[in-house]
Amino acid sequence: MKKIAIYGKGGIGKSTITSNLSAAIALMGKKVMQIGCDPKADSTMNLLGGNPPKSILRFIEENGIPNTIDEITKIGFKNTVCFEIGGPTPGQGCAGRGIVTALELLNDLNAYETYKPDVIFYDVLGDVVCGGFAVPMWEGYAETVLIVTSGEKLALYSARNIIQAIRNFTARNYARLGGLILNRKNISDEIERVETFAKEMNTRILGIIPRDENINKAESEGKTTIELDPDLPISQTFIQLARYIVEKDLC
Repeated sequence: MKKIAIYGKGGIGKSTITSNLSAAIALMGKKVMQIGCDPKADSTMNLLGGNPPKSILRFIEENGIPNTIDEITKIGFKNTVCFEIGGPTPGQGCAGRGIVTALELLNDLNAYETYKPDVIFYDVLGDVVCGGFAVPMWEGYAETVLIVTSGEKLALYSARNIIQAIRNFTARNYARLGGLILNRKNISDEIERVETFAKEMNTRILGIIPRDENINKAESEGKTTIELDPDLPISQTFIQLARYIVEKDLC
């Protein structure tokens, strides 16, 4: 089982990339679980026909603790197993603490043993790497962290902070850095900027995602590009990266 947390600056495209990777890996015949760790609860919606599922925290708020894992599970494209943690009512409670509660609940309800995923993705809010938002890096959850970035200054600044946090956690046997995913914004010298950054941080670029209108077209239909058309060049880019993630040792 590969357990991967995906971090990066807010709005950098983590959920789009994570969902397309989940869909691509599922298309390969592997069992995938995607866990959205964001109060917006929108990580998995393009695996679910554009319909965001009720979050775990909202379910608990309305119904109490579920008795079985299937009460909070949604099954998406090619049998991807989807969970959204969600968050508290705005202005009430702590979203980070909600992540702790929800992930503990998944353990208590034997989610991983029930669905036996080959790959688990934790799609984590923005670049917050403290408190509950660091939980996916903890021992027993993700083994590897992938960072989504562009060549923009603030995206690379966030990536640097995340890498420093990961390396501070290394001594505690937390997740390790697996590499970068460049989600292009088509700024000047973007690939060279990120290559220089990767070398400076002693890591690597695992994949480069070009800007492509088919991503927006797919999302307008509540789909990943993989579901829209797996033969599209952008879909093949995701499939190639997914194959690398499945087949290679990321650490």
